[in-house]
Amino acid sequence: MEAIAEQLETKLHEWKPETSEKVRVLVAEIIEMADDDALDIGRSRSVEQEVLDLLDEPSPR
Repeated sequence: MEAIAEQLETKLHEWKPETSEKVRVLVAEIIEMADDDALDIGRSRSVEQEVLDLLDEPSPR
């Protein structure tokens, strides 16, 4: 097993159950996107958050 898979397995047992479940869902989504060859077209959550932050900033007068 690759190191990242081993680390994930360990962490899933260390985290709170709610956190582990959220991570499982996100990893499953990433696997599905990779299977569909769609990783390069998916929006990055960090980029999406940056855009939302910019929209929330008060506009200059």
